[in-house]
Amino acid sequence: MTANHDQVPEIALEWVRSGRSVALATVIETWGSAPRQPGAMLAIAADGALAGSVSGGCVEGAVAAEAIEAMADGTCKVLKYGVSDDDAFAVGLACGGTIRILVEPVGVGEGLPLATLEAICAARARRERTVLAINLKTKERHVIPVDNQVKQAHFLVKPAQNRCKTDKSGFAEGENSEWFLSVHNPPLKMAIIGAAHIAQPLSVMARMTGFDVTVIDPRESFSSEARFPDVTISRDWPDDALRALAPDARTAIVCLSHDPKIDDPALRVAFGSPAFYIGALGSTRTSAKRHDRLIAEGHTPEDLARIAAPIGLDIGSKSPAEIAVSIMAQIVGRLRKPKAT
Repeated sequence: MTANHDQVPEIALEWVRSGRSVALATVIETWGSAPRQPGAMLAIAADGALAGSVSGGCVEGAVAAEAIEAMADGTCKVLKYGVSDDDAFAVGLACGGTIRILVEPVGVGEGLPLATLEAICAARARRERTVLAINLKTKERHVIPVDNQVKQAHFLVKPAQNRCKTDKSGFAEGENSEWFLSVHNPPLKMAIIGAAHIAQPLSVMARMTGFDVTVIDPRESFSSEARFPDVTISRDWPDDALRALAPDARTAIVCLSHDPKIDDPALRVAFGSPAFYIGALGSTRTSAKRHDRLIAEGHTPEDLARIAAPIGLDIGSKSPAEIAVSIMAQIVGRLRKPKAT
């Protein structure tokens, strides 16, 4: 079982194209302390390969066995596991939660059509917000491009938009409650401006959390591959690099150079973007100087209010790794509970 939870549809499509029989399992409902939320996915190949998870390891084996049967007969299944179920106890779901899981063979019988999986993966590659809707009773499916104004007449558009805003898959409400809406928001991105010592642990934590990370710093001695292995590096000037990255509402921008010549150009671009998080390293005094400097350039108080500064949650962090933890926690809080942060 791989830990690549954010690329499950792409992995499933790759497996199908290589000639393997595949099924997708999706968490559709949870109660109690279930370890994975609605929308979590697991790809299962008939040869036993797994990618992603629906329970953090508790019921994957049982789900895989059901999925292999589904591939053989072309039927979809809705499975339910809970702490009181004998099957769940046997496979280790002892967390006190209950989950319902939809299993769909890909390209077989009433399962997920291959063309639908291809459409979802294509939209994700274009960074387009998309929802896959399935009626659990009829197995009718619709791919809903949430941002496509041409197709706004679809009766599930509004529920899909609401689901995308909260980044939470789940059932539509009201008269359409039989429809499960699986949210496929664009992958998260993080631009780290300044390849400082804090940037090293932060880049690792961000990637583990599901962000595509780009480190931006024109100073080659800082932004070296040796210091940032397996991370995209840009040595262009920060404003040019950030424009090229095209930050959207799924982007966090973190300024760590502590140098106005590097941080300020990035902040100017960040203000014009819909990035959900903008943070800048510096003490209260440094932050005040930055505020005055940018206001003098013509930026508004509303622009400056978007900056998390001093950056990170106040947890008393001292070391670079501890500071990175505080920054990462603040970013996740801004993403998942924006009103609380």
